[in-house]
Amino acid sequence: MLAEQTASKYDRLTAILREMGSVAIGYSGGVDSTLLLKVAADLLGTRAVAMIGRSETYPTREFEEAMALAAEMGARVVVVRTEETDVVKFQENPPDRCYFCKTELFGKLQEVAENEGVEWIADGTITDDLGDFRPGMKAKSEKNVRSPLLEAEFSKADVRELSRHLGLATWDKPAFACLSSRFPYGMGITRENLTRVDEAETFLRDRGFRNFRVRFHDEKTARVEVGPEEIVRLLDDGLRQELVARLKSLGFTYVTLDLQGYRTGSMNEVLPHLTKSIGRTSVTPPARNLQK
Repeated sequence: MLAEQTASKYDRLTAILREMGSVAIGYSGGVDSTLLLKVAADLLGTRAVAMIGRSETYPTREFEEAMALAAEMGARVVVVRTEETDVVKFQENPPDRCYFCKTELFGKLQEVAENEGVEWIADGTITDDLGDFRPGMKAKSEKNVRSPLLEAEFSKADVRELSRHLGLATWDKPAFACLSSRFPYGMGITRENLTRVDEAETFLRDRGFRNFRVRFHDEKTARVEVGPEEIVRLLDDGLRQELVARLKSLGFTYVTLDLQGYRTGSMNEVLPHLTKSIGRTSVTPPARNLQK
């Protein structure tokens, strides 16, 4: 049974989606956007469209899993090629890099939604996102993107609880972020280096690690983060040597292990508090309808 508070938010979410009528959801296969797609597809049928932005910044295995999940839900899917890696400001990798990425993504989603006759575009933003450093929120506002989960006041705990209740395999899925987050701010981002990180992380994923990142510190150095409870496993001599060999085959000279372990946003630890505050946002009224 759902907790009373979660059940109430679920009711609010369905009311919001019913009022929206049709929606194109920026879908990644993560726990938040998967729940939003599930509820929208069950309620709106083909008037709910999952839109996946495909580029080198999106981990290969995440894309494959997202497509399989959408198929299981019977959801309509449109794959949109995005070119954020061609945007000079994105390539320069400033602290507000996500703004340029999200501007590209939401712009493409808006075009497809209008062509499909869909009334709204939406994303999986939740209340937990409000206090984090997320410069992409500005792009969301500029492109009139709604966040039904946020409007219904869903926290990550609520999302996981409802996802489990609805039988979604993603209910306990670890968080993930686009591959550009693996690069220190100011280091240029290229398609080739994104592919190197993707292949390095695929190695860890295929060997059963759940929480991990391969941080690209420079052309020669990879910093591997795994969950604190998984560090001891990575120290197994055979697996360690296999990992080192794989990353050296990808062009790294030095393969380091972060003893602090995996944590989200570790690349943000170098940012001053004032810079981080730029990317914070607050709950805003619903955006305008695309058809108005």
